[in-house]
Amino acid sequence: MTLSLEAKLVVSSIALLAVVSAVIASATTFLFHGFLTDRLDQQVSSAARRSVGAAGQPPHTVSFLLAPGQAEGTFGARVRHGAVSRAAVLTGAGAARDVTAPAAVAQVTDRPVTMNLGSLGDYRMVSARAPDGDMLVTGLPLTGVQTTLTRLVMVEAAVTLAGVALMAVACTLLVRRAVRPLGRLAATAARVSELPLATGDAVPLDRVPQIDTDPRTEVGQVGGALNRMLGHVETAFAVRHESETRLRQFIADASHELRTPLASIVGYAELTKRGGEPHGPQTAHALGRIRSEAGRMTTLVEDLLLLARLDAGRPLERLELDVSRCSRTAGRWGSPPGWSARRSSCRSTRRGRRSPAPTPAWSGWPPLSSGRATSTGPARMRWSPPPSARSAGPSRWR
Repeated sequence: MTLSLEAKLVVSSIALLAVVSAVIASATTFLFHGFLTDRLDQQVSSAARRSVGAAGQPPHTVSFLLAPGQAEGTFGARVRHGAVSRAAVLTGAGAARDVTAPAAVAQVTDRPVTMNLGSLGDYRMVSARAPDGDMLVTGLPLTGVQTTLTRLVMVEAAVTLAGVALMAVACTLLVRRAVRPLGRLAATAARVSELPLATGDAVPLDRVPQIDTDPRTEVGQVGGALNRMLGHVETAFAVRHESETRLRQFIADASHELRTPLASIVGYAELTKRGGEPHGPQTAHALGRIRSEAGRMTTLVEDLLLLARLDAGRPLERLELDVSRCSRTAGRWGSPPGWSARRSSCRSTRRGRRSPAPTPAWSGWPPLSSGRATSTGPARMRWSPPPSARSAGPSRWR
């Protein structure tokens, strides 16, 4: 699962706080347990000294539990010849209640140890030698220590949970405020990505707010770099748009300027052809080539002008165009012998045969369609041999 930067920061902070709190709580519990155990050991040692002082009244009994200062629940046992002869616990009424002590009690030394007495629970015990030679074992219950530690753990858990909850709320608000500039940077980049940059026009690009361009912060450095990049991109688009505008204007101007001399060339060629003066074969061929090349150049100029208009965004107007009319125009420019064009149909009269064809129609932009037809028509008639010629061998048309 992919998390956002905000969620990652919040979760990381909460997890870090939880781990630190757990470590602190564990260390506190461990140290406090040692402190309480040491204090209980001191109390057990004091109780053992009191037991030794009251051991002979009367002897060979556990009457030492009744010595002044002994606390309720104090355990006492007399060990003779390596075995427990008698054991008792001091009750709240100030009486000694006999209990059964495990054999391990006889192994207790002058160093405090923890011993489990079954239903009585855990005791901290120490032994001391009585004046009559017996070993007196005295112990105090660990119930108080365990209860205190349990309460401490509960308090630590409650404080940790409260701290984690408070940290979650505070960290969410702080992180959300810290990453808010990144959201503004992302919004600026998203707006720029939605702009129609593919058209090539000079489009003004949005900028990162000034508040998010402080170079002293990481987000500000990113915002400043993004603004500089957007400025370079905007400048590049403006330069390209200006260059394309100049190029379109040059193409349009050149097309307009070339149409007049080309029209003059075609006109003079037609005038020379219809002047009635006899021309030799070479002159007639040269005039035909002049008309053909002038027509081709006129088509190229018209194409350039059309491209300039399309690049400027002018829409095309689709009209029905009579292709036979273009064919007649192309035929007048230079048809091979045996071919002629009529108003209603394009017919072949080679060797006296007539093959009528229906008048076709073309849907498109008239200048483009007619220009293509008139420019390619003569070339096709010059270079495409009739069916009989294609079957007989190479074409004779030039």
